[in-house]
Amino acid sequence: MKAATHVARILLGLVFFLAGMNVFLQLIPMPPMPPAAARVVGGLASSGYFFPLLGAVETLAGAALLARRFVPLALVVLAPLIVNICLLHLFLAPAGLPLASVLLVLELFLAWSYRTAFASLLRGQSDDGQTSYGASVSSAAR
Repeated sequence: MKAATHVARILLGLVFFLAGMNVFLQLIPMPPMPPAAARVVGGLASSGYFFPLLGAVETLAGAALLARRFVPLALVVLAPLIVNICLLHLFLAPAGLPLASVLLVLELFLAWSYRTAFASLLRGQSDDGQTSYGASVSSAAR
C-alpha cells in the first residue's frame, strides 16, 4: 500500500505540476475541443486572470505532492479542480473522460491513504468542545 501511495502521489503531482507549468510555458499544445467546451474555456480565458491563477495553483499543488510536503493540503486544493475537470469532460468533452477518471481515482486513493490527516475536518465537533458551527457543547453532551 505504501508503494501504491507513493506512485499515486508522484503521478498526480507530475500531472498537475506539468499542467500548471504548461499554462506559462505552453510546451504542450491544447488539443481541439468540442464547441461547447471551447466556449466555457474561452469564457474563463477572457477574464484574463483565471488561467494564470489556475496555473500557479496547479504548479504549487503538484510541486507539494512531488516534494511530499503539505500533501493533505495539496489534495484539498486539487479536489475542486479535479471535480470540475471530470464534469467538463463528462458533459462537454467526453473524449477526455478517461484521463479525468484516472485523476479522480488517484485523488480519491490518496485522500483515503491520508485519511487520518482529514479526520478532524470531518468531525462535527472540534477538540476544544465547539461544534462545527461555533456553538459550545456542554460537558454532559461530551
